[in-house]
Amino acid sequence: MYISARERQILEILLKTTDETTVKDLADLIGVSGRTIHRDLKNIEDILNDYNLTLQKKSGVGVQLTGEKKGIADLELYLFNLSHTEYTPDERQTIMLCELLETNEPVKLLALATDLNVTIATVSSDLTKLDEKLKSFGLDLIRRRGYGVEIVGEESAKRRAMSHLISEYLDESELLSLTRDNIQMRSTQQIHTISERLMGLVEKRKLVIVENIVKSIVQELPFSMADSAYIGLVVHLALALERIQKGEGIKINLAYLVDQKVTKEYTYAQKIVSQLEQVFQISIPDAEVAYITMHLKGAKLRHENEHVIEDASLQTAIKTKKLIEIVGKLVGIDLSANRSLFEGLIVHLKPAIYRIKEKMGISNPLLDKIKKDYEDLFAIVKQAVDEVFPEFFVPDEETGYLVMHFGAAIMGNKDLGSFKTLVVCSSGIGTSKMLATRLQKEFPDLKQIQNVSVMEFQKMNKEEYQLVISTIPIPEYDSDYIVVNPFLNKDEIEKIRSFLNEYKFAISSEKQHPVTFQTNKIAKNTISFIKEMKSIKEYASTIATVLEGFEVIDVNGCHTVEGLLTIACKNLSDQQRINDAEKVIQAILERESLGGVGIPETAMALFHARSHHVMQPCFIINTLYTPIVVIGMDGVEMNMKSLILLLSPSHTTNKTLEVLSFLSSLLIESEETIRIFQSNNKEQIIGLLTGRFEQFFNQKLTELRSV
Repeated sequence: MYISARERQILEILLKTTDETTVKDLADLIGVSGRTIHRDLKNIEDILNDYNLTLQKKSGVGVQLTGEKKGIADLELYLFNLSHTEYTPDERQTIMLCELLETNEPVKLLALATDLNVTIATVSSDLTKLDEKLKSFGLDLIRRRGYGVEIVGEESAKRRAMSHLISEYLDESELLSLTRDNIQMRSTQQIHTISERLMGLVEKRKLVIVENIVKSIVQELPFSMADSAYIGLVVHLALALERIQKGEGIKINLAYLVDQKVTKEYTYAQKIVSQLEQVFQISIPDAEVAYITMHLKGAKLRHENEHVIEDASLQTAIKTKKLIEIVGKLVGIDLSANRSLFEGLIVHLKPAIYRIKEKMGISNPLLDKIKKDYEDLFAIVKQAVDEVFPEFFVPDEETGYLVMHFGAAIMGNKDLGSFKTLVVCSSGIGTSKMLATRLQKEFPDLKQIQNVSVMEFQKMNKEEYQLVISTIPIPEYDSDYIVVNPFLNKDEIEKIRSFLNEYKFAISSEKQHPVTFQTNKIAKNTISFIKEMKSIKEYASTIATVLEGFEVIDVNGCHTVEGLLTIACKNLSDQQRINDAEKVIQAILERESLGGVGIPETAMALFHARSHHVMQPCFIINTLYTPIVVIGMDGVEMNMKSLILLLSPSHTTNKTLEVLSFLSSLLIESEETIRIFQSNNKEQIIGLLTGRFEQFFNQKLTELRSV
């Protein structure tokens, strides 16, 4: 049976969805006219007859593939093992990219045409389209008559392109299960041509070994990783090994290497490299360690209940506030008071800005769906992103994740019920939030919803949750859970509703029977309670220390930053809150040298540092009679009238850092908080701090007791 490339595409789309699909949607997805789709559907009906399947057509609704599960499974298997004699343009271009990225020599157009069973003219047309794609990775396509075609550019750019291809075309849930049986079984079977070509970029055995090494090191990281970032790191390392063994090494700026060596991520990168060197018997240069460090720094995923502004840096918070303001104005909704949106965006943007700066790129498997379902919001967020980040090229993949955050905020929350639900997503907080909001909208009973990645899920006690919902298949999890699309179609909504109804019935039946006493349950609750009390103590102690030590000090006759810091640190030394004023001043100035400290559109500057010479958290405002010129966080000079000093001991708990991060974000939370902090009125400021800390503390109590 002959199936054309386009017919295969249509069948694959229809097999993936349980809802009706319009002819227009099919035409848009494949890039042809509706008339062409209608013509192809006639041939597809003949193909379906061989499997006892039918193409159900509903006027004004769309088309849907129906039939027995066995027939659907047989058709899927046939398409999966289909030996292609014809490729779609995307497939052709992907195969060409694989070929050109793998080789270090020019490839003749005739060789590509023969391999793909097309004309040289078709290859030439495809290469023109590839040229645009390659430029986004910083690569160039060289074409000369009689010479052939080759890709030229930095080795790091070639690896970015390879990683992007693999993450875009290969199934994420399969890559999460690299060490499981399924990928090893599939390696002995015939695999889809495109997947086979892509996996040719990396040897499967390397992926399995690398994933085991990374998995062991990741458990030690002081921060969480999104599953997509975890996969990206595994693929990157496997690619790096392949390229190093072929003599293709990364080149890196010496100053950049020195900067990376002092970061905590570099230590973990060294651990990974040490194990890779031992297993593969190769030497991996420092430049590669720095490159792995860059991936770790770009892979951080922090949840709202962690400190969101590490080292009290406000630059991301300022950009976030601006982004929220612009999007709010464009959609006609005031989003400035949405603390969840503010914190969620900071969590996402901090590593995202790093990725964008380093041109690392990120895959977003939901991008097409987001663009289609949230077309207007996507355009608005993109416009706002271009305004807030004029110095960067922000790819649509990153913008798509931001759209999810804003979509979740705009859809809003309702008063919720009592079920404990676990949402497992692989693409990060944005995906989880979007799904959680959709769940809350459809099912008010789902009150306690926690978002986690697959990596985190594997370490959790699942018995505490009545419902587990995931956007991907969960490796090695045998209990019941529901797999859904992050946007929830009507079939998935009905499936969840059915589960909830069954659960409610079961609970109402159980209430008629006596509850048995479980010693181990009591013991576990005692341990949890002790942990909860310790956490509460850390939050309370830090908040009390900050409020007790808070001062607003008028400084007269001082015209330099160094002079102000000397006065402030001497006072703190006299109070025995720091033990070496000079060393603390040095730490503050070193931190200042890394970037501006002035808060744009205010007269405040935040000077901060962490030092082992700081005995306890300190928060002080020094007000000036005569402004001092400082560099703002946006790189522009500004007049400082308030020098805000925020200090922390070097070795402190995450709970303490979380309180200090919350405090620093308060400085720009709203126009009202900015006005109060600039008022120099201690009573007003302490009143604001007390009220907001009380809200923060109560929120933490709720979170701790719901776990």
